[in-house]
Amino acid sequence: MGRTKTSGIWTDATGNKTIDKRFAGERIYARLGPISHEGAERWLASQIQRIRLAKEGGTRPRVTFREAAAKYLRDFQEKIATIDVAAWHIEALDPWIGDRSLEEVHDETLRPFKEHRLNVDNVSLTTVNRAFEIVRRILNLAARVWRHPNGMTWLQTAPLITIERNRGARKAYPLSWEEQDLLFAELPELNRAMATFKVNTGTRDQEVCSLRWSWELKVEALDASVFVIPGEFVKNREDRLVVLNNEARNVVEQMRGRHSTYVFAYQRPRTRSQDVYAKPQKAPREIETMNNTAWQNARKRAAQTYRKKLGRDAQWGFAHVRIHDLKHTFGRRLRAAAVPEETRAVLLGHKTRSMPTHYSVAELAELLAAVNRIDRSLATPAITLLRAAA
Repeated sequence: MGRTKTSGIWTDATGNKTIDKRFAGERIYARLGPISHEGAERWLASQIQRIRLAKEGGTRPRVTFREAAAKYLRDFQEKIATIDVAAWHIEALDPWIGDRSLEEVHDETLRPFKEHRLNVDNVSLTTVNRAFEIVRRILNLAARVWRHPNGMTWLQTAPLITIERNRGARKAYPLSWEEQDLLFAELPELNRAMATFKVNTGTRDQEVCSLRWSWELKVEALDASVFVIPGEFVKNREDRLVVLNNEARNVVEQMRGRHSTYVFAYQRPRTRSQDVYAKPQKAPREIETMNNTAWQNARKRAAQTYRKKLGRDAQWGFAHVRIHDLKHTFGRRLRAAAVPEETRAVLLGHKTRSMPTHYSVAELAELLAAVNRIDRSLATPAITLLRAAA
């Protein structure tokens, strides 16, 4: 083993780094593995700073990433709508950095996790980036917000976590009207109703699945109704106004009376309706996600019959169309109908500074008129042309 140019850092024949140094009467020793020299220097510098701070005014207790991640999940379980997704990423990260102290979490120690996820688990770079964003958030909180009883932050300084741009990230695929007809025709009744509601309201998957009758508000002056989804079910944690055009309103009326709580609820049909000895039907239950087997099978069938019905080859994006593409479709159709950007932001549930928290009848009438401007004669030619050019 040979010592490197930095005192206390040693490198063996295979490139593994070991720290063995004395500072202020204390020994600093650790086997860091195959990290870069710069990474080893950063780790050593953090330990020297820790000892220096302990000598000057107190000790910063060691905190593992697992402990910090647990605090993050506890603190934000009621504040982030996608906290379950964050927990899933943290679970994937834990075998790689869970036991490491916060000072040891940086680009070099995250590299094996990234390589494994990309090359072995075959996830996308976007998925890896989502995990890194959570790591960065936890480290920033540890360095700026969370403190020990002695007043010291959990982490002296949060390192820069590199988020590699995913140049091959999948782009949105708004549907043409012909594609929508082709896809929706393959969906079972309930799935088709949910998809129709989503493509006409711009709601997210969770918002549609969780939609409840208690959130419906009648607007007598307009002879209409809207839904106000509580912030705890919305991604940006703010109450979400859902305005219904005629298509969405028809879907709601079709669902009315099927379930006392949820607008969209699943109930397995009887296979032998005339058999008095058949087991009773189970009570309708909440749907967890729209991206289920029925959706995935429907888009496969739709892609297979695309050329036969539309006379051209199916786009890759159509064969792999996502639930979230229905929200993009709604937004694109609003734009084609010349709905102003600020109005589109409200209808799509985007967080803006100018978004009101209360609406007058006149404002609701304006929003209702905007969503009813969506027309089948709009958007399709322009979208098709852009796809062909691409």
